[in-house]
Amino acid sequence: MSKKVNKIVLAYSGGLDTSVILHWLKENYSSEVITFTADIGQEHNSNQVKSKAKKTGASKIIIEDLKDEFISQYVFPMFRANAVYEGEYLLGTSIARPLISKRLVEIAAAEGADTISHGSTGKGNDQIRFELGAYSLNPQIKIIAPWREWEYTSRTHLVEYCKRHQIDIETNGDDDRPSYSMDENILHTSYEGGELEDPSTPAPENIWKKTQSVENTPNKKEELKIDFRNGDPIAVNDTEMSPAQIFSFLNKIAGNHGIGRVDIVENRSTGMKSRGCYETPGGTLLLKAHRAIESITLDKEVAHLKDEIMPRYSKLIYDGLWWSPEREAIQALIDNTQKRVTGEIVLSVFKGNISIVSRKSNLSLYDSNLVTFEDDDSAFNQADAEGFIKINSLRLRLNAINKKKN
Repeated sequence: MSKKVNKIVLAYSGGLDTSVILHWLKENYSSEVITFTADIGQEHNSNQVKSKAKKTGASKIIIEDLKDEFISQYVFPMFRANAVYEGEYLLGTSIARPLISKRLVEIAAAEGADTISHGSTGKGNDQIRFELGAYSLNPQIKIIAPWREWEYTSRTHLVEYCKRHQIDIETNGDDDRPSYSMDENILHTSYEGGELEDPSTPAPENIWKKTQSVENTPNKKEELKIDFRNGDPIAVNDTEMSPAQIFSFLNKIAGNHGIGRVDIVENRSTGMKSRGCYETPGGTLLLKAHRAIESITLDKEVAHLKDEIMPRYSKLIYDGLWWSPEREAIQALIDNTQKRVTGEIVLSVFKGNISIVSRKSNLSLYDSNLVTFEDDDSAFNQADAEGFIKINSLRLRLNAINKKKN
């Protein structure tokens, strides 16, 4: 290997890829390897992760509960922008990478390591997200991406590697879901690979973890109220909760009613198209509620400006540019717009659908006296509309006259 390293911090999940990578790094770089596992709401057993990392040769094992930081410092800012990539993807995997990159760099500095490593493949987006994030925070950091270096070309090869080196690769025995590539956090769960690589093949029902099929959802609707302050949810059903508690609660309600599934083909940063099946139940609910509270508290042109820059903002997150100056500049604008986004939204969920029941805010710009079809007590002079229409139609009338001349 060309890189000379003294100590490595590995982003470690305990799954197949990172288990092989841990052993492979020690074997090929003869270096001390520290594992770092970010608990951002994925289903995992910390004791099992520690035991596995220790058996595979980690010199130190670090596991951190980052759920509240993940939601408050990354997910909430993203939701203030109503960010959606290519019309459907709520960026559940993308938004987790900046936090993990930050902690990898910080832990490397604290532990005297000059190198970090990750298990992302050379075809995917995550290698870009991890590394752009790391270089943004430490331009001198060294990065090892084994999938771009080693001779193994499939996960079948990794299984064979584990057998040769007696590495424990127990699979989940609690269900019969096929072995897809899965990423999970408190915001979402994603499934890729396997038979999903054929976009003409329907996603099997048994892959979904967070959401019920619509056929199995309750036959009675459920209502809930979300309180917002400065664009962020602060309470559900009049109970204040931590950021992570809010998402856990919304995930349970929305998932039970079959909300938040998407099956899409997206355009990766690397240029190829990829099919992914995503579950974002609580996030889907929150996006609907946030847009609803904005509808009564945001100025028209401010709301339209947000909608115009949202695709650009979403692409920055998707492409791993969370720490870029342009994302930070857009975020400052977004956050400024949220100063008035305070109030409460009541929603109804039923059979995969979300309906807005009511909107209330002390900062509401909605004036029922202006929009009423009844007597408005001279709040609006309807005759004023004639001048407005004539001024706005001037160029259209001139264009029509010019067309007739030619």
